[in-house]
Amino acid sequence: MNRVMRLLGLVALCLVVTVGGPVSAAPDLQNTLYLDVPAGRVEIELRPDLAPLTVAHIKELTKKGFYDGLKFHRVIPGFMAQTGDPLGTGAGGSGQTVKAEFTQTHFLRGSLGLARTDDPNSGDSQFFICFAPASFLDGKYTLFGQVTKGMEFIDAIKKGDPNRNGAVSNPDRIVKMQIAADAK
Repeated sequence: MNRVMRLLGLVALCLVVTVGGPVSAAPDLQNTLYLDVPAGRVEIELRPDLAPLTVAHIKELTKKGFYDGLKFHRVIPGFMAQTGDPLGTGAGGSGQTVKAEFTQTHFLRGSLGLARTDDPNSGDSQFFICFAPASFLDGKYTLFGQVTKGMEFIDAIKKGDPNRNGAVSNPDRIVKMQIAADAK
């Protein structure tokens, strides 16, 4: 019996080596965002398993072209880049708030979180992308996505003034944001 098990293991190993390793699942194009910024294209995996209401809201706004041309109005080096405000000041939104969907999932480099005021249920269209892990946000902000490709393009976004809470003079803008399944 041991000889048969070793032989089966060897056959499995040969198949993995011959085929080139395990095949990863194809991305879910309905839950993948393409975020085009001045430096290039960023791919984002949305997480409806963590935040179904938030993901649905962001996708709805994206399909309407809401994010195209919006500024990265608040960018704090070593922390995050924030966008999604049509006013470009940090005070605007789409006018449709989303109920908080907090989890204990960790905010890592490339995590997307829904920006909000002191009211946990005030999240709207503004979101941020973390430059580095930010465990102090865990369970306090809705985490709804993760950058899977192109984080170097987020790193290249113009940084803000730390003395002005990350406010950016002449900020970079979103060129286009679209759902991968709808991409042209």
